Amino acid sequence: MRFRSTRPEAAEAPPAPPVPATMQAAVIDSTGSAEALHLVEVPVPSPVLSEVLVRVVAAGVNPIDAKTRAGGGPSAAIGAWPATLGYDVSGVVVRAPYESHPFPPGTEVIGMATTPRTPGTYAEYTVVPSLSLARKPSTLSHVEAAGIPLAALTAWGIVVETALAHEGQRILIHAGSGGVGHFAVQFAAYFGAHVIATGSGRNLDWLRELGAAEVVDYTDVRFEDVVADVDVVIDLIGNVHDDTGTRSLEVIRPGGLLIEVPTGAWPGFRDAASARGIRSTSYKVVPDGSALATIGRLIDSGAVRVFIDRVFDLADASAAHTELERGHTRGKIVLRVSDD
Repeated sequence: MRFRSTRPEAAEAPPAPPVPATMQAAVIDSTGSAEALHLVEVPVPSPVLSEVLVRVVAAGVNPIDAKTRAGGGPSAAIGAWPATLGYDVSGVVVRAPYESHPFPPGTEVIGMATTPRTPGTYAEYTVVPSLSLARKPSTLSHVEAAGIPLAALTAWGIVVETALAHEGQRILIHAGSGGVGHFAVQFAAYFGAHVIATGSGRNLDWLRELGAAEVVDYTDVRFEDVVADVDVVIDLIGNVHDDTGTRSLEVIRPGGLLIEVPTGAWPGFRDAASARGIRSTSYKVVPDGSALATIGRLIDSGAVRVFIDRVFDLADASAAHTELERGHTRGKIVLRVSDD
């Protein structure tokens, strides 16, 4: 029997759109305050190997961006200045690695850049590994879609791959109305878990709409006074605010699981959990394009949604960081970089 390839025949590559030599980018010349972000002209990055060059329409703003800008997070990996921040991108492919690539030029995509190893997404163009890309959900604008990648992938990894959310499971999610939190609430509810979410009073009804079975106003009630015997705590705060992490141990059943997400927010969490007979782990986002595609299908089906709190122009990246660092953001903040 003659072998027949299951790969589609390589189609004639569409004409590649022109790409300028330089672009506008919001950069930092050194780590510092939000005012360190400023707009300059820099070279357009060149993709190598399996990287894809994407024209950025919108870029998500995440807490890790602000930590990096301030000198924390992965800032030690910045190899050259000025440095372009940003992980999240929604845009259009302008260069693909080969002719039959699954994301040919003209494809609308979402994904995560490898900042700070490569220039980030606060720019008119960025490079993204092929395995970190997915097609943009067709029901969303680029501004909406830019709020998905890092936050939704983090929530997916925590809820689905680590907590193994399932029917009958009790999951407490701190900061349920934030970027990661509002996805975590939806994923946990989608897979049948009984979701308890903490948030401020203005967000309680919204958290119920997202799927929370119980809500706790942390400004009015100590959650450990009204919650008990949970299987999993997803802690998106740590001990940087009111010892949220330590207090969480009081509500987890023996043998339950604590997932501590913010880096450095509670250095001793593993020993503290172990002393109480509770399992624990930290978590770092995996920029998995396949998982991102699954999330996109859930969004297109209406089962999951993304909420964008504020939209800033690229030139106002410093104001976006200032707003993010004030806290109390509902959902995501996004930078509008160019027209669709």
